Amino acid sequence: MLEAASGATRTDILADPHRPLSEAQVETLDAYLARRARREPVSHILGRKGFWKIMLGVTPDVLTPRPESETLLDVLLPRIPEAARVRILDLGVGSGALLLALLAERPRAIGLGVDVSEAALAVARENAANLGLAGRAALLRGDWTHGLEAEGFDIVVANPPYIPSAEIEMLDPEVKDHEPRLALDGGADGLDAYRDLAPQILEVLRPGGYFAVEVGLGQADAVQALFAAAGAVDLAIQPDLSARPRVVHGAKKGLDKDLAEA
Repeated sequence: MLEAASGATRTDILADPHRPLSEAQVETLDAYLARRARREPVSHILGRKGFWKIMLGVTPDVLTPRPESETLLDVLLPRIPEAARVRILDLGVGSGALLLALLAERPRAIGLGVDVSEAALAVARENAANLGLAGRAALLRGDWTHGLEAEGFDIVVANPPYIPSAEIEMLDPEVKDHEPRLALDGGADGLDAYRDLAPQILEVLRPGGYFAVEVGLGQADAVQALFAAAGAVDLAIQPDLSARPRVVHGAKKGLDKDLAEA
């Protein structure tokens, strides 16, 4: 917040920590601090948040991108050759963090992001434009995969709502009071979205295509079982940097071509 209020870089501040602030800069910083004292997220105060290697605009209409979600990229990027022409689907695209980070890393890929919230899609569209990725990222209002073509995608990624409904009020104020409930509430046990997504993801993946979904604490085994019942193969669970099971990933049976040939 000090960097934003003063217009200085972190290096500037470390090199000259006693530099005076102007009256206007002090007023801006005081306003930021007052908002933070009310437990408003820093990402909302500044209107931006870094994720992977990109900077994203953030509003209260989308979840703030979190470092734990970068585990999805750790899983998927090694499975997408740099020169591959792959089609990526991001279900519940929100700010566009996952889709845009993947497209930024794979310059021949194209992607579709789907979200039920038009306000969230507006944020994703602006982020895509700011990152120079609008030409490779289509954004569509919809209900998961409904209306999408069968076997149309090489990669599917999703970070669905997974907080059990009764636990939302126990979350930190930064989350429960400032982030969209629609993106948090996963139903009574937190698994409602995965029950819908497991068969739908397998339907829209091409044979041999790969998927990865983020999961909440204690949910990985149950989500893996849902995808196994839907017919997924090569299932695995990837922990995040805190060693918590964070991502369930796997493939659709029946490899028809290698991604490197896509």
